[in-house]
Amino acid sequence: MKHSGTADLPLHYGTVPDWLHTRMTAIGREIVRAIVTEYGSNEILRRLSDPFWFQALGSVMGMDWHSSGITTSVMGALKRAVNPLFSEVGLYICGGRGKQSLRTPQELTDFSDRTGLDGNALVRASKLSAKIDNTCVLDGFNLYLHSFVVSKSGEWTVVQQGMNTETRMARRYHWHSAGIRSFVDDPHTAIVGENVGEIVNLSDSRAKANRQGIVEFLSQHPDIQIREMRRLVMDRGHEIQPRHVDSKRLGAVMTLAYEKQFREFVDALLLPGVGPRTVQSLALVSEVIYGSPSRFSDPARFAFAHGGKDGHPFPVPLKIYDESIMMLRNAVNAAKLDNNDKLRGLKVLGAMARAIEENLDPFADVDKVIRHERRISYAYGGMTVKGPSKPPWQIKSDGQQLSLFDGQ
Repeated sequence: MKHSGTADLPLHYGTVPDWLHTRMTAIGREIVRAIVTEYGSNEILRRLSDPFWFQALGSVMGMDWHSSGITTSVMGALKRAVNPLFSEVGLYICGGRGKQSLRTPQELTDFSDRTGLDGNALVRASKLSAKIDNTCVLDGFNLYLHSFVVSKSGEWTVVQQGMNTETRMARRYHWHSAGIRSFVDDPHTAIVGENVGEIVNLSDSRAKANRQGIVEFLSQHPDIQIREMRRLVMDRGHEIQPRHVDSKRLGAVMTLAYEKQFREFVDALLLPGVGPRTVQSLALVSEVIYGSPSRFSDPARFAFAHGGKDGHPFPVPLKIYDESIMMLRNAVNAAKLDNNDKLRGLKVLGAMARAIEENLDPFADVDKVIRHERRISYAYGGMTVKGPSKPPWQIKSDGQQLSLFDGQ
């Protein structure tokens, strides 16, 4: 197996409100169904092991684009969405946060009893991945979340997260079983987090002498070359800044959604009657489903699909979110009935945005887009943890007009 990546995220506390909780589950279900329909169950495992794709997925779901809570909420939503559909998608998720993580071995054993997979091997993989990140990588982060995602073929991915209370940062670790023959010699595909100086990493190939004799599994002979790790480090600041977003990629999405010539093409070919704001969201959802790994280097961009629950970059537009879920569900259901037109249309939507990006200069003014989205948020049922968005003319304080977020 391999450690496929890590991510460092500012610690955020609080709960996901019910209005977002249910929608995250719904859109997560349809994104998984779409990817499985197009690429198969194991493709989900590969993507979940990529910290950049994972961050983009959480952003398009309406979670805070950079907070530690994105890990818990995304994995919780996927577990609720995926497990009841095992016969369809061929995936099952065990574990979770806190006490839920302690139930992982029993859940894997029960799962293997139903499927005939090697439960002992799965439990061993779960325990070793947690042991390595918690005790072999002495980086100051103590694990509090462990999610184990397994496919019907026995391939698996682990997403787990640790907390450093002194730095108030969380570090997410990603593992993937494909192509790895050792747990102890450079197993990580990536570890993402803020650099806090040198750490003790007993899973580094250079620590072979230190590992010998510590525990039984650390005595295995090393058999993997050093792998380049994907590392994602998120700012502590909450607001999305222009430097967080590839303005040309975002500009291509805005052009696709709002320019008349492209709107007419979308209406004719793909989604007649769907408004430009929904096209904007669906174009970003399409990229989560069909985009190549190189497209997720700026995961904050995907927050421009459905905003964020804390109002950054703007309140969650519930009307648009619900329309995105409906369109995606209808496309996947049609594909299951051998009518792939709508699912192909969703793929074309992403391809059109990339074509605009390559052939035009559609740079977006990120700050202007954010101001616009906040100004019109009330019209789309905008919501944050503080309540619904207000029309601009109702947002006054001492005679000064405030942003939608500040005025809630």
